[in-house]
Amino acid sequence: MNIDDFSALVAANDIHTVEVSHPDMFTHLRGKRVPVDRFLRAWKSGVNIADALFTFDVLCDLVDNEWINMEAGFGDMTLRPDLATARILTHRPGYVMVFTDATELNGDPQPMSPRSVLATQIARCHEAGLSPMVATELENFVCRPDWTPAQDSIQYSSLTDSLELEAAIADMRRALIGAGMDVESSNTEYACGQIEINVTYGEAMRVADNTALLKSVVKQIAREHGLRATYMAKPWAEEGGSGMHIHTSLNDAAGRNAFADSAQEPNELMRSWLGGLMEHAVSMSLVTSGPTVNGYKRIRPYTFAPTHVVWGGDNRTVLARCIMEENSPANRVEFRSAGADANPYLAIAAVLAAGLDGIERNLDPGPKGEGDKYGDPGDAAPLPTTLASAITAFAGSSLADRLGQKFSTTYLSLARHELGLYADAVGDEGDEVSEFERDRYLEHI
Repeated sequence: MNIDDFSALVAANDIHTVEVSHPDMFTHLRGKRVPVDRFLRAWKSGVNIADALFTFDVLCDLVDNEWINMEAGFGDMTLRPDLATARILTHRPGYVMVFTDATELNGDPQPMSPRSVLATQIARCHEAGLSPMVATELENFVCRPDWTPAQDSIQYSSLTDSLELEAAIADMRRALIGAGMDVESSNTEYACGQIEINVTYGEAMRVADNTALLKSVVKQIAREHGLRATYMAKPWAEEGGSGMHIHTSLNDAAGRNAFADSAQEPNELMRSWLGGLMEHAVSMSLVTSGPTVNGYKRIRPYTFAPTHVVWGGDNRTVLARCIMEENSPANRVEFRSAGADANPYLAIAAVLAAGLDGIERNLDPGPKGEGDKYGDPGDAAPLPTTLASAITAFAGSSLADRLGQKFSTTYLSLARHELGLYADAVGDEGDEVSEFERDRYLEHI
């Protein structure tokens, strides 16, 4: 889309305000609202904003950072609009959102930006002649204003007992479609008040943008209906957690799914991709389960969240579930450990970085897992079940190097900050979900 196309788009939709948007480390969309006439005159120069937004915790408190701090003066960076990402916000008539690339004032990519981290991994895949295709499946809880689940019983995928939520969910679907997303379906999930809205697969950055905007829109529509929505991974110990399953495949230079000829067993490329995911799964946990104590309370047996580093076929007890049908363009790998609270840009970037390393080094994923891998994980390594162990696994890892020193150091500082706050307020990490966690994360994740 060029500026003439964008001008026609905003004129046709009576747009008065452009939301210039960028995700922080917790996927909170931040930026500025610009009058449309001003945007059309000055969009090339972007908008300046404090680089401090990459050091915010969930409550917008500043966390100590080696590069962004008082000594450095909390300087500006520039958000440069990508016109191709324009989304009409039909649930808020008159507004359009444009995602941005974050750059230093000299034009270099801002290395702590989640979009920059993902863009680097996409570029590495392209250099290898591969285009990553991605889909995310995202669960969340819909709650009453007092943050109790909006349903009192579990009725998975019910078309009868979920009608008290359908008016709100229907408006969510319409808003997402209005914002340019191809909504496939919605359903209630396996916990009280838990839902899932699925959007079709696509190019990796587009899907990350979709996922971030989906989270924002769902929260907005829930409030319009007198409800609340949260992507906190594990709000209640007695309920299931909310996950973000990440599906990946790779297109070759001709645009064909390079996993398509995997039938019952992975082809060579898929096998190496899996090898990378298995190699880095433990260190990836800090990114895919997030920098909070709460994210790891979801990783428990028989919760439909994986607990060990093992891959398999159509088996929901494994970490990497492989769809392998003969000559199917839908063949893919579903990485199942990410939580709904994970930053989608960073989680997808970690999956791409790990998978590509597997291809570059021709890594073997180990034996295919069969049967119940909760009850019989065999020799498979366990995934971290605490934030402290995830920090240890990520710090100094080769995955951290692949994601970039400045990003990884910043991300570790956020995780250690959250762990310290939890230790002061609650104590040791355990299975129970504390009021400290609900007070801190329900509304803000």
